[in-house]
Amino acid sequence: MGKLTDALRKAAEERIERIDKVNHIKTRESFIVKKIKESRVDPRLVVYFDPKAVISEQYKTLRTNILSLNHEKAPKAIVITSAIHSEGKTITALNLALAMAQSANKPKVLLIDGDMRRGKIARYLGVENEAGLSNILQDKVPAADAMFHIDVDNLTFISAGSVPEHPSELLASEDMRLFIAKMRKEFDYVIVDTPPVISVTDAGIVGSITDGVVMVVQAGRTQRGMVKRGLELLHQAHAKLLGQVLTNIEYHLPEYIYRYL
Repeated sequence: MGKLTDALRKAAEERIERIDKVNHIKTRESFIVKKIKESRVDPRLVVYFDPKAVISEQYKTLRTNILSLNHEKAPKAIVITSAIHSEGKTITALNLALAMAQSANKPKVLLIDGDMRRGKIARYLGVENEAGLSNILQDKVPAADAMFHIDVDNLTFISAGSVPEHPSELLASEDMRLFIAKMRKEFDYVIVDTPPVISVTDAGIVGSITDGVVMVVQAGRTQRGMVKRGLELLHQAHAKLLGQVLTNIEYHLPEYIYRYL
């Protein structure tokens, strides 16, 4: 009887974990969209190159799921993180920002590279932008001078900037809190890409001053214990978990779906 109870409990837990995922994003290399125009933008930004692609639709579903979490007050400032490195969080943040900017009502979207240690957003966009978040928080440049755009209407970026001596302390400063509050007034949505939550405290710090955190998990790579530890750290930092995105999923899409899309 004990074995049966344990089996039922395990099945229930696995079902809850499946339901708890915000979305499943398929990112196998074979599904990377080829560039359809000359650009220095990374080809993994599928929503930029082909908004009607199957993967782009999945990011739009992710957008819808996040914004429908609270009908009365949808999340406006969102943190993207992962438990460990190389799970696809920055690519997810970029594609999500693009999907939000493509919404029918054309909201003003700001994507901030909050990884002041190893920020990659500017590189993925194919731009060189030395001034960024670290420079803003150290009063070296005004926020407006650190903002940049690519050829996407109503989408603005702020890179990580130069590597500061104490990144976590900058993110935990009053200047950061005031900066996020100001950006919330200037933009409809603010997305902050942060380092992995287990590596450093940055995601929890920024998560506590925003509306919530989305954790990116790579299927077949990230161990369950690492994900659990990451969630614990976010909880300890008083950061609200909005959900999880499972990347690197392989599944079959019926032919009629392709025909429809």
